[in-house]
Amino acid sequence: MIKCHLARLMGERKMKVMDVARETGLHRNTVTLLYKETAQRIDLDAIDKLCELFKCEVGELLERK
Repeated sequence: MIKCHLARLMGERKMKVMDVARETGLHRNTVTLLYKETAQRIDLDAIDKLCELFKCEVGELLERK
C-alpha cells in the first residue's frame, strides 16, 4: 500500500487544495484525490511538481507501507 503525505505537508504550511493547484498548475481534482488518498494512479509530472513546491524528495511525499 502506498501512503501519500500530501495532507500533512499541506497542513504544515497551512495550504488549501486550491493553493496547491494554483502553485503547481495541477487540476484541483488531482490534488484532492491525493489529499484524500483516493487516487488510483498519479502522473510522474504531478509528483515532480509537488516535490518542487514542498521542497521535498519523493520519499517524503509517498511512502510504501
